[in-house]
Amino acid sequence: VNFRLTTAALTERLDDLLSDEERLGVALSDQPKTIVSDFSAPNVAKPMHVGHIRSTIIGDSLTRIARFLGHRVIADNHIGDWGTQFGMILWGWKNLLDEVALETDPIPELLRVYREVNALTKEDESLRDVCKAELVSLQKGDAENLAIWERCIELSKLGLQKIYDRLNVSFDYWLGESYYNDQLAPLVDDLIANGIAEESEGAICVFFRDDEKLADKPALIRKSDGGFLYATTDLATIDYRISALGADAIWYVVGAPQQLHFDQIFSISAKRGQTADLQFIAFGSILGKDRKMLRTRSGETVQLADVLAEAVDRAKLIIEVKNPELPETEKNEIAEVIGIGSVKYAELSQFRMTDYIFDWDTMLSLKGNTAPYLLNAYVRTRAIFRKLGTPFVKDGTIVLTEEAEKDLLLKLAQFAEIVPMVLVDFRPNALAAYLYEVATTYHKFWEACPVLREEGDVRNTRLAICELTGRVLRCGLGLLGIRTTERM
Repeated sequence: VNFRLTTAALTERLDDLLSDEERLGVALSDQPKTIVSDFSAPNVAKPMHVGHIRSTIIGDSLTRIARFLGHRVIADNHIGDWGTQFGMILWGWKNLLDEVALETDPIPELLRVYREVNALTKEDESLRDVCKAELVSLQKGDAENLAIWERCIELSKLGLQKIYDRLNVSFDYWLGESYYNDQLAPLVDDLIANGIAEESEGAICVFFRDDEKLADKPALIRKSDGGFLYATTDLATIDYRISALGADAIWYVVGAPQQLHFDQIFSISAKRGQTADLQFIAFGSILGKDRKMLRTRSGETVQLADVLAEAVDRAKLIIEVKNPELPETEKNEIAEVIGIGSVKYAELSQFRMTDYIFDWDTMLSLKGNTAPYLLNAYVRTRAIFRKLGTPFVKDGTIVLTEEAEKDLLLKLAQFAEIVPMVLVDFRPNALAAYLYEVATTYHKFWEACPVLREEGDVRNTRLAICELTGRVLRCGLGLLGIRTTERM
């Protein structure tokens, strides 16, 4: 079926969208849900690395979009604050810790301690048993070890918060693995009592005999030595999120290799009669130019803090060349917006399951599907009003005279359709692709349709279109977690 929108219909739509400044035509969900969004989830006492980019940025964007659509979203940072690594950290804290380094920059010092102890355990097997004994003491509530563990978590959170602040990412809760310790034994007992779990060679397992995909892949929920596993903790976490937080849905933004784990967890949850909508939102890997896992020249994992710092530094160099007359403080602010925005957009413009190459030159380019290109389009919409000397005020009658005006207005009207579509298959890249189309369509409009040289209703109409374009770009980029800037 072919059809054309009349000029009158487009004119009416422009009026409607200008009047709906906050939502730009995007309707609230008629079935709002309580959603727990589980993303980022770094390990305590270790710095966040480049692998955390995808979970953190995708999870934050989906959380923003769901909230915008009217859902009650609870962001929970399920940090790894319990486990075998703490035995090594406890021994290292008592024997290898540099107190000055700890006060100056705690996470790198804790990582150094962990790495040194790990290396020593490979040289001396008996040390591994000593570290395990430290962990057992912690688990039994030893006062000294508990105090060290709590200090590790406190210092780690401070270090992690600096990165989250730079990314403009926030959480409602930081309920780590340790939060559920007291619930694990009763949970296993309940699974056994209900015939869901059974003993096998001294361990407690859940078998999926009626599931062809998982029939030969049982889930271990208690080891033969009585220890619990990630599966046990995740099941207790589901219980808490449903009973205490009222979750209708739980989203797990986690790497694709964890598919089997979540297949098992979701299957066990179903066996228990839980009806919350559990979603595994998987993603691929970030690669270097050699198409291998991104690493430093020395072969180590690239730290996220280093990536963000380099992104801002590179953006600052470009600003120094393009706009050297700007005040230094403004250069720094713009560099922060462009640098961090470029890292985020490089991630969100990809389909989440795609492995993509991390390339600075592409990421920071003013041409192509990049954050600087979109931000430049937004800056152009604001430059019009700076030259005009007054903010936008709707005035006169809308008069559409050029195809470039109609094309841009039609594209802007699609915002209301695109935003809800993102959550159908958890694809922020759909919104990113749309915003890129808005920017390219606006640049065509910019070339074809003079604004300030015109007069009367034609001028006012084009000012209205520029204003609406700026609003859509600012709102859309905001839903991706990307800030805008008035100048570049």
